Amino acid sequence: MTLDAIDRRIVEATQAGLPLCATPFAEIGDSLGLEGADVIARLVKLKERGVIRRIGAAPNHYRLGMLANGMSVWDVDDAQVDALGAQVGALTFVTHCYRRPRALPDWPYNLFAMVHGSDREEVQEKRAQIAVLLGPACRGSDILFSSRILKKTGLRLRRKEG
Repeated sequence: MTLDAIDRRIVEATQAGLPLCATPFAEIGDSLGLEGADVIARLVKLKERGVIRRIGAAPNHYRLGMLANGMSVWDVDDAQVDALGAQVGALTFVTHCYRRPRALPDWPYNLFAMVHGSDREEVQEKRAQIAVLLGPACRGSDILFSSRILKKTGLRLRRKEG
């Protein structure tokens, strides 16, 4: 799947975030010689084609007072992991939820759920709620707490030279 030149310019113009103004798509359009409605229409088509997944806010959870961050990892029965993972991902306090392959024998976990809280105790309380939801389908778990943010961006396109 390739991007035409205009779509590529739109992705490059939006990938670091939208302008903080009342009409961000119009501002992007102005910078590219397009109407704001054209920018929106092209982004909708890119989303429909699966080129982009979403446009959304990515708040800095540290500045919001969420100082503890834990990636909870779970060893969930393979026959139930998709259904249970969808339920875990729907929890309001889970910001990311993924199914990943195990790396046996050292890493038995196949379900990952990121949880934020004001402190580690709050994160552990939320982890306990996930454990109840998973019930007997879960054979083991752990939690990995963040010590610092190393990257807080999505995929970036490189500008084409020339």
